[in-house]
Amino acid sequence: MTVSRIGLVVHGGRAEAVDAARTVREWSAQNDVHCADIDVWQDGARHSAQDEIEAAGDPDLIVTLGGDGTFLRGARLAAEHDALVLGVDLGRVGFLTEVPAPAVRSALDAVRDGRLSVESRMLLTMRASCRLRVPAGMEALLRYGRGPLLPPPRVRTDCESGDEWGVALNITALNDVVLEKLARDRQVSVGVYLAGRLLASYSADALLVATPTGSTAYSFAAGGPVVSPRAEALIFTPVAPHMTFNRSVVAAPDEPIALRVLERSGRAAVSVDGQLRGVLDPGDWIGVYPSPHRLRAVRLGPMDFYGRLRDRMNLTDAPAAVADGSAAPLWPVRSPPPGDLAHLALPPLPDAGGTLPGRPAS
Repeated sequence: MTVSRIGLVVHGGRAEAVDAARTVREWSAQNDVHCADIDVWQDGARHSAQDEIEAAGDPDLIVTLGGDGTFLRGARLAAEHDALVLGVDLGRVGFLTEVPAPAVRSALDAVRDGRLSVESRMLLTMRASCRLRVPAGMEALLRYGRGPLLPPPRVRTDCESGDEWGVALNITALNDVVLEKLARDRQVSVGVYLAGRLLASYSADALLVATPTGSTAYSFAAGGPVVSPRAEALIFTPVAPHMTFNRSVVAAPDEPIALRVLERSGRAAVSVDGQLRGVLDPGDWIGVYPSPHRLRAVRLGPMDFYGRLRDRMNLTDAPAAVADGSAAPLWPVRSPPPGDLAHLALPPLPDAGGTLPGRPAS
């Protein structure tokens, strides 16, 4: 494909990210490609995704250099402009990034030469009973030791707004939208509605709605299921609920999930992909549903999600399962699948040495 403009999102606190950024700039200069840094902390304030994209010259490829947090920032920018995003892995337990830092130059060559696939992933957006804002005193407290907060989300002017249907907000979430308590000694009380029906009223530390991509993030830490990022679903997970029913619920993509702060609840914070975006009072509500936009992530080969899950989560085999034998063999077998199975998504065949690409022999 033709790459004419690259936007860089760099984790400036890591020397290896700074070095990798230098490599990207050198490659861009050698290939006559415009390259601009997208400094999300510029001028001591945070700007909207649209402002940041315009300042970078409307790139058609966003390259993130860092971990999953850096990738999430790049994804927000890419979704705003329908750009491709390529994640360079410099994190610790990441699931989102694609290529290791030493391979960044060859990865850019592959993108330039069209040796890539584009993976489409679900994003979330939302409506709310009111515009989201963070009280001034709370913003000052939360900024202690951190960068400035994102600006209040804009209202989408391309959508109708009404009292019953709320305000359509220009929000993009790749991982999750979370409604959580503000005070340590007081849970939030929230009515949870799936597809317009009351599921239950919860008292909990937080309630979250995740994408399949986000199922391995906060939702997983709260006991939610692992869902393939290729799936289409909304995952609702309560965090430390004070009730017997503490399970996640997986909803279809056309079944929106609404969260209403109940009358006797404390105030609740709304976070989007880990970024605080507003505070709700009792009586306020948010509705979460799939965005009309999709994330277009660059893939340079088949993604072995379950192999990555095993590696990143340090999954081990049950002692009883291997006590009288050996560990399960690597999949797949060494012959191509038969015709009736050719449409299935399976990991690549082993190389000549009998191992899967990127995995050591067992």
